[in-house]
Amino acid sequence: MNLADKLNKINAPLFNMISQAAQQLNYECFVIGGFVRDIILQRPTKDIDIVVVGDGIKMAKTVAKMWGKAAHLSIFKTYGTAQVKKYNTELEFVGARTESYSKESRNPIVKSGTLQDDQNRRDFTINALAICLNKERFGEFVDPFGGLKHIEQKTIKTPLNPDITFSDDPLRMMRAIRFATQLNFNIEDNTLMAIMKNQERINIITKERILTELNKIMCAQKPSIGLKLLSDTGLMAHIFPELEKLRGVERKNDKAHKDIFLHSLKVLDNIAQHTQDLWLRWAALLHDIGKPATKQWHDNLGWTFYNHNFVGSKMIPYIFKKMKMPLKEPMKFVQKMVLLHMRPIVLSEEEVTDSAVRRLLFDAGEDIDKLMLLCMCDITSANRQKVERFSNNFKLVIQKLKDIEQKDKIRSFQPPVSGNEIMEIFNLPPSHIVGELKSIIKDAILDGKIPNKYPDAINLLIEEANKRQLKPVKPLNITPSQPTKNNKRYTEQQKQQIVQQYLNSKLTKIKFLQQYNAPCSHSSLTRWIKQFNKQ
Repeated sequence: MNLADKLNKINAPLFNMISQAAQQLNYECFVIGGFVRDIILQRPTKDIDIVVVGDGIKMAKTVAKMWGKAAHLSIFKTYGTAQVKKYNTELEFVGARTESYSKESRNPIVKSGTLQDDQNRRDFTINALAICLNKERFGEFVDPFGGLKHIEQKTIKTPLNPDITFSDDPLRMMRAIRFATQLNFNIEDNTLMAIMKNQERINIITKERILTELNKIMCAQKPSIGLKLLSDTGLMAHIFPELEKLRGVERKNDKAHKDIFLHSLKVLDNIAQHTQDLWLRWAALLHDIGKPATKQWHDNLGWTFYNHNFVGSKMIPYIFKKMKMPLKEPMKFVQKMVLLHMRPIVLSEEEVTDSAVRRLLFDAGEDIDKLMLLCMCDITSANRQKVERFSNNFKLVIQKLKDIEQKDKIRSFQPPVSGNEIMEIFNLPPSHIVGELKSIIKDAILDGKIPNKYPDAINLLIEEANKRQLKPVKPLNITPSQPTKNNKRYTEQQKQQIVQQYLNSKLTKIKFLQQYNAPCSHSSLTRWIKQFNKQ
């Protein structure tokens, strides 16, 4: 079998150049691994692994020189590898080698070897395929373990004894499951049994490596395939015990709750049909993570999971830290989704009030659309009538959200009066009374008692402050006719008041405009600041 035509179709000048470099150095040279597999599967691929029977770093230097000025060479002496990158194409070079392992580490002892030695060390037969790049054998297909047949059979199998393969490098167990998920392949029986047998070896792998494989599973078209395999093989109990605890059904007095693990996988698959957003997918998987901790039996109600969303949201920072996930915006987003995922469901079961919708919009903010998608995907009942009822109610909630947002602009809402301004008006230090007054204004707006306007908020603030014997320490010149962003005529005094308010707030311009509901644009504020600085 010869694949020269396929190589030339992909990038004839590149592979001919590599062939010339191999001839110049008198090296045997092969493209190997995932690139060859994906050529056969007709999958898009850009990373190209090159193995030479010789010095891989020397080969990389030669290719980089031939490729021209835009080629960037990176050498990794510790691993005996090198990378050459030009624009969007990456070449990875390594010398053919043999590997041996100690039981305590997945880092191999490496020695130079032949192409056959290098193919023996590969994780799976479908990744041990090679194509010769030497001029006289250009395009020759090398398949010592029947990898092509296994691709046709959609099978994941190790080249050698799977017990040794997985014991040597336990991360390969997760790679087997990841490839099965991405390619929709089956894992061959002996290979699958070896994963179960060696499951405890996964504990020597770093969390960062495990997370990389997990994220690739999560990004697959149907991630439940891999997550169920992780559980079935015993790996999940080692790498993510909180998820494993979701599995199973408990029955009492002929009443059973659903298998929360399988339900979570269904929600994940549902959302994967709509979005590639990795962290929304994680939110789908973890939305019921608090249920095991909140499960209770009540004779009159059966199984309950009260406040599981609240408990689950509190678990998210611990899980993210333990799994070496990013602790900033992604964690906060997932935590918010877990906390709020019950709110739209409750709204869909009750009469939808404007106040409840405003509060949901305020709490979800810019993530409201993602929250609603999560909640729609959370409807997994086998009862068609129940699904139809929930879906119809959700449509009403979604329409109400659109109507309220269009009218009140709550999604990016910030109370018109900030805590800093309250402290300045009444000469107060940071204290609970400041937060209390700010919350009263926020609640009044969300409940529809006052418009989301600065003068109305100030009037309510003064009224509530009077009840607490608080008096302003400076005069307030607030009138209902305060200019809006659509009113482009400002007096010099109005401009100066807005600039002074901004300077006193000690906020960024964007935050000032949001928090104070300031009646001007960012560019106008910038222009006015420059104007008054010159005076």
